[in-house]
Amino acid sequence: MNSSSTNVTVVIEYRDSFTKAVAKNVIVVVLSISINYINAGLIHTFCKHQIFYTNPRYILFIHLVVNDMIQMTLTVTLFVISYTIYKFNVSICCTFILIALFTTENTPLNLACMAVECYVAISLPLRHMQICTVRRTLMLIGLIWATSMLSVLPDLFITLATEPLDFFHSRVFCLRETAFRNPHILKKRDTTYIIYLFIVWLIIFYTYFRIMFTAKTASKDAKKARNTILLHGFQVLLCMATYVEALLKQALRQWFPKNYTDCLFATYIIVQILPRSISPIIYGVRDKTFRGYLKRYLICRVKPQ
Repeated sequence: MNSSSTNVTVVIEYRDSFTKAVAKNVIVVVLSISINYINAGLIHTFCKHQIFYTNPRYILFIHLVVNDMIQMTLTVTLFVISYTIYKFNVSICCTFILIALFTTENTPLNLACMAVECYVAISLPLRHMQICTVRRTLMLIGLIWATSMLSVLPDLFITLATEPLDFFHSRVFCLRETAFRNPHILKKRDTTYIIYLFIVWLIIFYTYFRIMFTAKTASKDAKKARNTILLHGFQVLLCMATYVEALLKQALRQWFPKNYTDCLFATYIIVQILPRSISPIIYGVRDKTFRGYLKRYLICRVKPQ
């Protein structure tokens, strides 16, 4: 039995009761709406004030926020569909999965770039304005998307080359393994994830320790940057859980066969939802400048007209 059919068998075998399914869907939808509402406030604050959209740090941050909103909306939509429609057209499923994969792989790369920007600001303050320009930041965001596309699009090309035309008109339970089921894709995915893990963590560790050494003799800004890098590292750690999610699910199925669906739900919250809730904390709460403007926006929203 191939991996895709195995996944479908697992899904059918471990279906939730109606009450539990409704509860899980309500939790996921409420969490996603809450986080996206906060993120929408961050985007509004960013767009309304020139101090932010002329600053490379905030441009990278808001790109991360928009990316996370797209990713969360797609994954939550697929989550709800898995309980309602259950199976739908492969072509639509492939489109959803591809965009979700683009945004998922963008996140750790974006966090690595933000860590480098923090390092430049603290360790090379006199050259920061020359190195980190708006134009270079936009080019870097383009490079992030290009890197993710180069990683993900081969899945589509391999599927188009190996699957019969009827497959794209069939209906499947929408997972990456059922939409892109060629075994070569799995091998490519594992190799890509290992490279991602190595490069991103190398950048996070390097920038953290360089800033840490600077912080011993420098200002509070250096110490704050060090703490920001730590939060980035924690966020990357949660995002990287996506790369071992398949192995984790197999282990959970063996360890907790009676509570497998509950374990899958907890894994989904930790891997897909929790990392997207950290971005607003890093800049919406910790950053003094952004916090001031965001507070002003929220106060204006709650004031009676």
